[in-house]
Amino acid sequence: MIPVDRILLSSLMLFFVANAQAVDGQKVFVQGGAQPGATACLACHGGDGLGLAAAGFPRLAGLSGGYLRKQLEDFRSGARSNPVMQPLAKALSDDEIDAVSQTLAAMPAATPAPINRSSLAEGVGARLALRGAWERQVPECVTCHGPGGVGVGDAFPPLAGQPAAYLAGQLNAWRDGTRRNDPNDLMGHIAKALSPEEITAVADYFAKVGSQLAKADNQESKP
Repeated sequence: MIPVDRILLSSLMLFFVANAQAVDGQKVFVQGGAQPGATACLACHGGDGLGLAAAGFPRLAGLSGGYLRKQLEDFRSGARSNPVMQPLAKALSDDEIDAVSQTLAAMPAATPAPINRSSLAEGVGARLALRGAWERQVPECVTCHGPGGVGVGDAFPPLAGQPAAYLAGQLNAWRDGTRRNDPNDLMGHIAKALSPEEITAVADYFAKVGSQLAKADNQESKP
């Protein structure tokens, strides 16, 4: 039989290791990594991790830890290209990537309203988001990204609340082949079937959904 004091000691060690990991993630977010070049995440993504819409920097707070970790690993390996993020990710260790991904995933973010295929779809962006364009084999965005664009699991990130410029930029990157790190090139197929005007419209739609949600949360929080 294992002595009780040894069990307690092991439990305490696990607690302190887990706590240290969380602290490390917060440190990477606020101060950057241990190596030169790993700058603080908040410099571009905001102190709350909700992104900077005017600059097109995306929200990271509340995204799946697995998704965030994969993106950082893809930036580091070159599977995903970005002149800012690639050198930053290369300067992070595996432990730093894991820690900051979990820290960001735990940060609060508003939850989109349950908008789905049965909701009213007015305008090009809403129709693509909620109905798709099946004559071109383009499924509705909410099929994979969840009702209201809330995101599903580690493979399908939230769309609602992301800056329109960021969403459009990623769709254009998939469209021209400069981004190819999604499962089975699903987004590449979809983006190539969309016109530039449709890309702008659907990006604006999800940004607007997030903007309306943020206003509603602010009103509810007022005394």
